[in-house]
Amino acid sequence: MPHRRVAVAATGQQALDAGLAVAADGGNAVDAALVTAFVALATEPGMVSFGGGAFVNVWPVGGDPVVVDGNVEMPGRGADPARFGRGVREVVTAYGGGVTMHAGHGSVATPGIVPAFAVAAERYAALPWTRLVEPAAEAAGSYPMGAAASRYLAFVADTLFAEDEEARALVTGEGGAQLSGGEERANPALAEVLGRLAAEGPDLFSTGDVGQALAATMAEHDGLVTAADLASYQPIVRPAHLTRAGGWDVAVNPPPAVGGPMLAVMLGELAKRHGASGDWTWDDVIEIQRAVLSYRTSVHDFSRDLEADGVDLLARVDEHGLTAMHGSSSTANVSAVDSDGNACTITMSSGYSAGLVVPGTGILLNNALGEVELNRLGIHALEPGTRLASNMAPTTARTEAGRVLAIGSPGADRITTALMLVLGQGCLHDRDLRASIASPRVHLRQVDDGFVVEHERDEEVAAAVARSGLPSHEYAEPHMYFGGVGAAAVAPSGDLVAAGDARREAATGVSQ
Repeated sequence: MPHRRVAVAATGQQALDAGLAVAADGGNAVDAALVTAFVALATEPGMVSFGGGAFVNVWPVGGDPVVVDGNVEMPGRGADPARFGRGVREVVTAYGGGVTMHAGHGSVATPGIVPAFAVAAERYAALPWTRLVEPAAEAAGSYPMGAAASRYLAFVADTLFAEDEEARALVTGEGGAQLSGGEERANPALAEVLGRLAAEGPDLFSTGDVGQALAATMAEHDGLVTAADLASYQPIVRPAHLTRAGGWDVAVNPPPAVGGPMLAVMLGELAKRHGASGDWTWDDVIEIQRAVLSYRTSVHDFSRDLEADGVDLLARVDEHGLTAMHGSSSTANVSAVDSDGNACTITMSSGYSAGLVVPGTGILLNNALGEVELNRLGIHALEPGTRLASNMAPTTARTEAGRVLAIGSPGADRITTALMLVLGQGCLHDRDLRASIASPRVHLRQVDDGFVVEHERDEEVAAAVARSGLPSHEYAEPHMYFGGVGAAAVAPSGDLVAAGDARREAATGVSQ
């Protein structure tokens, strides 16, 4: 009987190699995705970390698709009320054309990555927890700095990471020098912690020593995360929201996440246009994005009940179409499928980073409470225990003929528009996976008085933009601004394939 094989789309070669290696031990797509994600979290400081949140989309063969919600949560259970509204500092950077964020202990939301990975492993992985974590412990001892992380840190190392020496040492070279892509680095404190995580299990990060150290530094520096928050945090396993596109059933991240519902509406409307006229056009793309993103910025961004508003959005659009809607870029994604037909996509985020670590652990922390776009109601305005908004949209899909897909992207609010276009090409045009990822990108960015159409150079896209009458900005070449889609698939032939986006670093492969 042939052994199980896996295909993986990762963020770098070290993470890819670790993910592919699980096949030799009998691992499945979930094992491959988790190991790949663990290594990425250990080796991409400034981009993602164990102090953030994640969503794990799993579609097991013969089962229903689910999403394990490990997103960050509003902290503050049992905290002194005087700590609310404090502990944050404003950081202005030139990153992304100019970003203002808030950092510091008061910007840290309750992390959920480790608890979510533990639930996904217990329910869907074939290998033991120790086998899933150990490669990350080894990788933290020696890894090359990624090019994407290096580019980001060039903008923020001297400002965002200025006030915590332990954190600054992880993102700069000797004497505070800027790090280059490929430069060898090490995080021995994290390597030790991950070795313990492998041996002791996930409670280390909640009620164990790491959780206690996090709660202690928060209390000392006006942060909100308490021991009660860490002990109370529970990953939530939700049925994925299913939408139809061509011959594909597409499973997206359900409410209260924002990214999944927005992607479902965009892709569903694109499929309707495709079915009605025989094809969708770039004019359709601009019109759909304009309607969906207008709704998001006017309703979802100010929601106090993201789950209820997300369910309402999906129901009303399903009944009435787009007329019913009038009214951080530091993420990483890994995708995996296996020869049995299992699919898993994981998207992770630590925001822009709070610029600090849990002392003595090498774990960088998120600044989700300091991301303006995720906190339109104001900093610290939510009730403790509330999941924060998220653009993350890990997605799986399959057809009745046995084709399987795991796909996702980093890129803040460009996640949904990138996936809309790639899935629109692949599911509706039936284009090759690599060609779908390489196709031109369009994203409508909201400005004070409306939208600007940002797009990559293409004659048909430019013509549609001109017809829209909207202002525009053209990128002469494919650009990392538009995300970095990574996908793994079971092809019509039954072969495994993985494809990554040239716009960002990507490493893809198939086990032997």
